[in-house]
Amino acid sequence: MSDRVVPEDRRRRRRPTRQGTVLTREVIIGTALRLVEQHGTEAFTVRRLGAALGADPSSLYRYFRNADDLLLAVADELIGRAQAGWRPSGDWRADLREIGLRIHAAYQSHPQAAVLAAHRTTGRENETRAVEAILGLLRDAGFPDREAVRVYHAFVDQALGFAALDAAAQALPEPARNADRDVWPDAYAHLTAETHPHIAATAGLLVADMGRSGYPFALDLLLDAVAARLAGHRTAEGG
Repeated sequence: MSDRVVPEDRRRRRRPTRQGTVLTREVIIGTALRLVEQHGTEAFTVRRLGAALGADPSSLYRYFRNADDLLLAVADELIGRAQAGWRPSGDWRADLREIGLRIHAAYQSHPQAAVLAAHRTTGRENETRAVEAILGLLRDAGFPDREAVRVYHAFVDQALGFAALDAAAQALPEPARNADRDVWPDAYAHLTAETHPHIAATAGLLVADMGRSGYPFALDLLLDAVAARLAGHRTAEGG
């Protein structure tokens, strides 16, 4: 794609595409998300997107500098969807937990797109709003700035790491996804105490637990540690 983007006030097409769609950034991003979810990550090409929109691929040059610019816009859209409707409650821990679960849920709703986008840093409106909100929760809770940044880093990387991991598993073809799930009851549950005593002792629990995401529990573990560090800072300040 071109590195020349048409200014905002000159972007809107006067005529709809062959499918009756008037192109906007929002329409293009929404169509890209839908295309990737329907056909997988290989569908994320300008040619395929143009065909889905009923438009010449070159018309997308008016909105995005290149394919990576469009990918970053898709990544930022997922971040925006995670934040939609969120309001702080005044309880920093509850608020962080909700944000983390929202991030995870937004990426699970679009697993194919998450595989493409979860590891990207957009620097765009939705991402910067999320960074500001999370840092605000931490600083208002009483964390010194250096500690607030470190906690922010750990919190976001954990959320996005689990989001990408779980999305990649969800994006697998159904036979592969089912085969992975069945390993626990079909293989691990039949190991004997003579050869694998710890697995045998916990086999039923493993089968029950490994079929779901470990993120909510991992998030609580992280927040427990963060709360303990905050208590330590408050004690040090009081002393």
